[in-house]
Amino acid sequence: MTDSKYFTTTKKGEIFELKAELNSDKKEKKKEAVKKVIASMTVGKDVSALFPDVVNCMQTDNLELKKLVYLYLMNYAKSQPDMAIMAVNTFVKDCEDLNPLIRALAVRTMGCIRVDKITEYLCEPLRKCLKDEDPYVRKTAAVCVAKLHDINAQLVEDQGFLDTLKDLISDSNPMVVANAVAALSEIAESHPNSNLLDLNPQTINKLLTALNECTEWGQIFILDCLASYLPRDDRESQSICERVTPRLSHANSAVVLSAVKVLMKFMEMLPKDLDYYGTLLKKLAPPLVTLLSAEPELQYVALRNINLIVQKRPEILKHEMKVFFVKYNDPIYVKLEKLDIMIRLASQANIAQVLAELKEYATEVDVDFVRKAVRAIGRCAIKVEQSAERCVSTLLDLIQTKVNYVVQEAIVVIKDIFRKYPNKYESVIATLCENLDSLDEPEARAAMIWIVGEYAERIDNADELLESFLEGFHDESTQVQLQLLTAIVKLFLKKPTETQELVQQVLSLATQDSDNPDLRDRGYIYWRLLSTDPVAAKEVVLAEKPLISEETDLIEPTLLEELICHIGTLASVYHKPPSAFVEGSRGVQHKRLPPRAGSGESTESPDVGQSGPSEAPPAVIPSQGDLLGDLLNLDLAPPTATVPSVQPSMQMGAMDLLGGGLDSLMGDESDTLGGDIGGSPSMGAGLGAAPAAMPASLGGAPAVGGGLGDLFDLGGGVGMPTGSYVAPKTVWLLAMKAKGLEISGTFARRGGIIQMDLSLTNKAMSVMTDFAIQFNRNSFGLAPAGPLQVLTPLSPNQTIDVSLPLSTSGPVMKMEPLNNLQVAVKNNIDVFYFSCQYPLSLLFVEDGKMDRQVFLATWKDIPNDNEAQFQIKDIHLNSDVASNKLQGSNIFTIAKRTVEGQDMLYQSVKLTNGIWVLAEMRIQTGNPNYTLSIKCRAPEVCPFVYQCYELVLKN
Repeated sequence: MTDSKYFTTTKKGEIFELKAELNSDKKEKKKEAVKKVIASMTVGKDVSALFPDVVNCMQTDNLELKKLVYLYLMNYAKSQPDMAIMAVNTFVKDCEDLNPLIRALAVRTMGCIRVDKITEYLCEPLRKCLKDEDPYVRKTAAVCVAKLHDINAQLVEDQGFLDTLKDLISDSNPMVVANAVAALSEIAESHPNSNLLDLNPQTINKLLTALNECTEWGQIFILDCLASYLPRDDRESQSICERVTPRLSHANSAVVLSAVKVLMKFMEMLPKDLDYYGTLLKKLAPPLVTLLSAEPELQYVALRNINLIVQKRPEILKHEMKVFFVKYNDPIYVKLEKLDIMIRLASQANIAQVLAELKEYATEVDVDFVRKAVRAIGRCAIKVEQSAERCVSTLLDLIQTKVNYVVQEAIVVIKDIFRKYPNKYESVIATLCENLDSLDEPEARAAMIWIVGEYAERIDNADELLESFLEGFHDESTQVQLQLLTAIVKLFLKKPTETQELVQQVLSLATQDSDNPDLRDRGYIYWRLLSTDPVAAKEVVLAEKPLISEETDLIEPTLLEELICHIGTLASVYHKPPSAFVEGSRGVQHKRLPPRAGSGESTESPDVGQSGPSEAPPAVIPSQGDLLGDLLNLDLAPPTATVPSVQPSMQMGAMDLLGGGLDSLMGDESDTLGGDIGGSPSMGAGLGAAPAAMPASLGGAPAVGGGLGDLFDLGGGVGMPTGSYVAPKTVWLLAMKAKGLEISGTFARRGGIIQMDLSLTNKAMSVMTDFAIQFNRNSFGLAPAGPLQVLTPLSPNQTIDVSLPLSTSGPVMKMEPLNNLQVAVKNNIDVFYFSCQYPLSLLFVEDGKMDRQVFLATWKDIPNDNEAQFQIKDIHLNSDVASNKLQGSNIFTIAKRTVEGQDMLYQSVKLTNGIWVLAEMRIQTGNPNYTLSIKCRAPEVCPFVYQCYELVLKN
């Protein structure tokens, strides 16, 4: 008979009847009554009035009845804490029962009762269960500690349960080990700075032994724990990899992904020329391929993880292209992911196969999939140069189908192909222009406008084409408006005599009739450029554009490293760090990959968390709608990795190149044109001065040399760097504390080498010799790079100046404050100790100038909570001088904007351990106080970076 009878009743006074049944002498009747109570509780009825009667039923040997009562107790203990105390004695008694199942059940229920009054009574039973002879009870008690810690962390620490948990890692039973690891990991997540999981080679060995014997979920806990360990060297790393590799053949996909995570992390430490490295790469491919034969939901999770793996190590799956070919019955979300990975794996060896597949996909019925397939063909052309011609002819074939959305996607990608291979495929422009009328999507319209503007000299009716777009200017999206403005200015600079009215019209629409600040700013910039210095305008607007990069949607390297550390978790599916979607303090610990073999990086990093990329990040092209990107890039054509600097020869001979500026560019018509465009005819500059509506910051004609530098700092820095600031020496060790030895010193960074400048003075009566120096572990691994070179004995009253080179490869430990350095100096008399603090600018490396687009992406990616704001007071420098001083200390200006008389400098700094710091400095003319906003994934460093700014700018 089913249990449905417990959910139905026709009787009245149900609670009263249940009460009577619960107090019955017959065991069967009691059990039936408790089942009815649980059934009522399940459907939402309030049966808390029966609490004392149900608790009385705990005194039974029947395991089934006991489970039911415990279930009831867990549900109502919170609302009836005073009543729940009645059950404490029974718990204590059950924890000493002969049956291990009952002992485990009691301890499990104790952990689930979240009532403060009861927890203190449960400590003694829990302590006994943690040392129980039965492993089933011990493993249950281990999880109970984590639950109790969640309710009352202080109690758990005071009672010494954490130490008992650590002891359980050495337990003989693998399941107990797994649960102890799971409990400690859970507690460590809520206390990121506590060193609970103190992993060392001996502990790791125990975990690896337990790994082979515990259940699949136990294996996942252990593998996740292993992933947080940092091996001492490549030999230990290889040994762990060898013992984890068998998990790749496990039937549970979660175990496979956790094993992949461990191997991906530890491979970083293996030299690439090692035979085992190649073997490991081969072993990683089959399990990942096997995951793709599971059901679609699992496939999707596997594909999202594979996407990360392929970005980090494409060689793992380079021979497995066919498994990513789309099947007809794949859901759309699987199709799109497979397509993405196909492009990442595309190479000269397999491009023919890939293109044949993509051409098939472009004739599918699913619109989203077709769009992505067409875009993928374009990405293939950009990635594999040998295939570009085939890709272009494939795209032309698709344009001939006249399917609207296919045509639009094809035009968008052909624009990128033109950027990658200039002067090669422009013959197709005529075909593109035929489809102009069918374009209705902003991105396609913007791409077509860019093509017309960029190649205006090859298109006879370019002015007519752009004018047709201008008719509905205010109805267009911002993306199209910005592109149209730039295209018409390009056209004007190429064909000035024919397009003067057109450029006047678009500048007027952009500056006077538009509410969009980005459009207005760009309009004013062009207006100012054209009216002040048309030669400079031509150099800027028609500057040769660097080629675009192959991969346009790579995850930023810092983020990719963190996501690799989260393979098999939600972060790897969202492609976002846990801090982006986990609320509260739990789970927001930043992780990073270990340093590469032979990289010379410190093997540990300070607790400050996330580090930056360890190599130059690839260029990342933002979407064209990225308006902040537009402010930092003059042209809306896909922004480039490097800003084109104006060649000195062009600056010097600009007038010679174009004759007499805009006058000769336009011929004799310039006299009449001045009046046409709103300036005074006497100016003869073609375009009049900027209109009165222009903001003050853009008004007035600057000197020819300064106009562009003011707006965009195209030279990438103002003037020459002045060299980094070195603080004067201060006394670190007094003679009275060091038996006559006085040490004063300072720190400096010279030519990329960190140096500690010391003055050693002998104020004693005897000669001092045999000097040596040693540092304690510190936040950034500072250590002497060589011996202290005191080559001659130090006589009484003599001072010797010594410069000690430092490295950052020493042992790491977070100090308080972060920049504290504890030093020991030895000589023939004694050993002396002192502390000093170094400026963080010592650690600012020379390659800290971040690419603009990576800067934008990183600024947006770092949570706003990590932003700190400071005031730097009493600084009487203009922005150019400030930028120049800061650059001397490796604080690099990425871009500069002037908004309403306020200069805004966007700056980046990279520390020796790879941490990136981004800053925005606001300088208001006439105001001696600067506002500094600093963003960093490791917010602890922000105050120390601010101190460096203050130090450099005030000295």
